[in-house]
Amino acid sequence: MRAANSIITVESLCKWVDTADGRLDILTSLDLAINAGETLAIVGASGSGKSTLLGLLAGLDLPSSGTVHLCGTSLSALNEDGRAALRARHVGFVFQSFQLLGHLTALENVMLPLELAGERDAREPARAMLERVGLGHRLKHYPRQLSGGEQQRVALARAFVTAPPILFADEPTGNLDSRTGAHVIDLLFELNRERGATLVLVTHDQALADSCARTVRLDGGRIVN
Repeated sequence: MRAANSIITVESLCKWVDTADGRLDILTSLDLAINAGETLAIVGASGSGKSTLLGLLAGLDLPSSGTVHLCGTSLSALNEDGRAALRARHVGFVFQSFQLLGHLTALENVMLPLELAGERDAREPARAMLERVGLGHRLKHYPRQLSGGEQQRVALARAFVTAPPILFADEPTGNLDSRTGAHVIDLLFELNRERGATLVLVTHDQALADSCARTVRLDGGRIVN
């Protein structure tokens, strides 16, 4: 039974892959409800299934069994195009490796999700968002011309520019030094408070996890707290 205020609901979720040595269970019988506006950290040792779970929550992959409902829609009931359309309307994503397009400027990278959503004037909101993250002077720079912290700030601007109700972040400070990472953490939560989004992140960074209202710990593919 899904709670009325849950924006993401996971029921009996399992994920396994077949290997030469037999079936490898990655996630086993997970139940999880995430409320609208909540901030949630998913933590655990390497190999515990954190990034796999995040990908399933976002519809980037499908479970072997069980269900994920995102904004009231069963992801397994949609084909790949349907899941992509749902993400375009409801989801922003921040990756550890930034995932910026190298042939596009910072401004063009942030404009892209707006253009894909059919916005006629993507330039002005993208410029304003880059100003908001302190990169108004870097609009015409390409990713290779930006530091790691600057690239992650472009990635944050890109994720937030469409004002999605849900933001997923996979190790958003993992490729940053501690000082830069602390700045990105502050910016991430500041933007999230302004936009009122649901924030779900995977991290090894205890400071980042502590900034969330709730933490879920995975161990051996199971929730242990």
